[in-house]
Amino acid sequence: MKTPSHLQAPTSPTRDFAEQHMHTILARLAGPGAVPRADQVDAVHAVLQPASRVLVVQATGWGKSAVYWAATHAIRSGGAGPTLLVSPLLALMRDQVSAAERAGLKAATVNSTNFDDWDDVFQRLDADAIDVLLVSPERLGNPRFAARLGALLSRVGLIVIDEAHCISDWGFDFRPDYQRLARALLSTPTASVLATTATANERVTLDIGKQLGQSTVTFRGTLARTSLTLSVVPDLSPLQRYAWIADALTQLPGSGIVYVLTVAEAERLTAFLCSCGHSVDAYTGQTDADTRLKVEYRLRHNQVKAVVATSALGMGYDKPDLGFCVHVGSPSTPVAYYQQVGRAGRAVAHAEGVLLPSDADERIWEYFATASIPDAATAAKVLQSLRNEGRSLLEIEADTGVRRGRLEALLKILAVEGVVDKDGPAWRATGRTYVHDTAKWAALAQVRQQEAGIMRQYAHGQGCLMAYLQTALDDPSPAPCGRCSVCTGHLPFPGLAPSTDKLMAARDFLRGMDVDIEPRKRWPGGVSRKGTISGFDAGRAVAFADDPGWVTELQALRWATRGEGAGSAEVPPELLAGAVRSLGRWAKSWPARPVCVMPLPAPAPSMAANQQLAAYIAQKGRLPLHDVLSWRGGPAPDDTASTPVVAHLESAICLAPHTALPAGPVLLVATEVRTRWAATVAAALLREKGVSQVLLLALHLQP
Repeated sequence: MKTPSHLQAPTSPTRDFAEQHMHTILARLAGPGAVPRADQVDAVHAVLQPASRVLVVQATGWGKSAVYWAATHAIRSGGAGPTLLVSPLLALMRDQVSAAERAGLKAATVNSTNFDDWDDVFQRLDADAIDVLLVSPERLGNPRFAARLGALLSRVGLIVIDEAHCISDWGFDFRPDYQRLARALLSTPTASVLATTATANERVTLDIGKQLGQSTVTFRGTLARTSLTLSVVPDLSPLQRYAWIADALTQLPGSGIVYVLTVAEAERLTAFLCSCGHSVDAYTGQTDADTRLKVEYRLRHNQVKAVVATSALGMGYDKPDLGFCVHVGSPSTPVAYYQQVGRAGRAVAHAEGVLLPSDADERIWEYFATASIPDAATAAKVLQSLRNEGRSLLEIEADTGVRRGRLEALLKILAVEGVVDKDGPAWRATGRTYVHDTAKWAALAQVRQQEAGIMRQYAHGQGCLMAYLQTALDDPSPAPCGRCSVCTGHLPFPGLAPSTDKLMAARDFLRGMDVDIEPRKRWPGGVSRKGTISGFDAGRAVAFADDPGWVTELQALRWATRGEGAGSAEVPPELLAGAVRSLGRWAKSWPARPVCVMPLPAPAPSMAANQQLAAYIAQKGRLPLHDVLSWRGGPAPDDTASTPVVAHLESAICLAPHTALPAGPVLLVATEVRTRWAATVAAALLREKGVSQVLLLALHLQP
């Protein structure tokens, strides 16, 4: 892999030609007075060499997109084919289409949301009426697109792989689909290839360069951001973090993004901030496409103070005047954090980047880190399941016992290795032997542990924050920034102590939220019951996941249900009272009042906690207590697919023989619910014995 200093002086096109097109594009994007950086011109110059391979690693806001627009403009002016740009997120793709059009280029996209437009796009490509075609990495798995890929690659003049860290196993946001498409595109012998990213350390940079080829020319600059003031506000409780943000939004500059680690957190925090009078929207991987467009528009035009988002709103989102980026909980790697916080301050003199670390961060890091790393035994089990026939995801899950999220990640990795492929809804083994690279995956797991350690140190403010990120990302010239909370000792408002009124408001709001428990719809394959489930009709929980409104009480509940710690074995009275309040709100929507209360059976000591809750609800509601369900044997298997769990529960949960059951609705109660299968099996038993309706109440719904 070469660096720019090794680039030989080309004969054609000249550097002046590259500079001319760079000036043209910048004038259209930023005005006639815009002047290109020398290294931008050098990058365009490198791309314009025949069949070149170029990697640009530069900070957010440096102008990487201007490089590929200028290169496209130059290539098209010479009569070459269009640019094919691979983009990982729909939000980024929409911004890129708009930017390309502002640059005077004709752009179109092929993605999962515009199937109806594909024929028109392909016709325009055939007529050479498109300068830039943007595609998502998943398109290679679509037969309709894959069938056209060969002809398209024979015509394109430039291939751009944006957010190229996604093609590296070592990247913080590695995506097998992205790497798979990149490999297919790199096979072209004629088109130039440009890969760009703002978030690659030396290991990722070398890996991307290796995938691009030995002739790769790399442009890498400093990652320091002079407009961005970084801060860490330590030691806040979950409630204090909510209150801190509610206070801070009154003074943080402009509009911004508040990043959280989970969908549930995004929805909770958004609801609370709206209750405080702030104009705030939520944005997650579960937000539908139309709503995403509206939220992006509202933020871009400063119609909201903030968007509370997961990483679904991240790479490439284009709002140059974003005034702040606050993290409630820390991403697991310095690269991921830099990528997100770098959204702020691109075209303003001052922006704030604030981290509010959480004690729960590392549990979430561990989940995401391990979910995407395959192990040899699981891979062998999945391939054995596919040995003789194609199977759907649901069938593989039932056959292997591998949980859905881990199974999907593993199948994508196996597809990249060419040992499985997908035909419609069915996955099939290709017959190619899978060789598990144990050393590679073990090294990746170790790297992720090291990166988590770096973020742990960052959260403790061990040195200049900007320099710390630069060092972690292997920036060639890290230096103290003189602006961050470590360098100055200053924290943004409200500092270490949010206001008491916001703290009380957060507690009251969060304890007044109700959590719906969605009933299971169909029995998994391989168990005695089949088809549509007749189980509990509706469910309600007091708290969900690491609910900031109930942190202390949920810890005490773990002591009561699993014997953790040295605390009381009693269910916390605050949660019992919260259950009664939740029932009071829920009861307004019931067609009929329950005629009795039943505890959900569970292994000890959870059974005793469930019985305590049932007795309390029965006493407060003046309802009969029917303790007729029991548990035999050990606990159900954990961290596995539905089939073995349900099979175990069908033998473990028993209904007392010759029990006279009421015909009316039954309130089934549990202190904790996770998979919902125990409640589903118990409710099915009751329904099969003539109970008309089962309602489920839980204190804690676990993710």
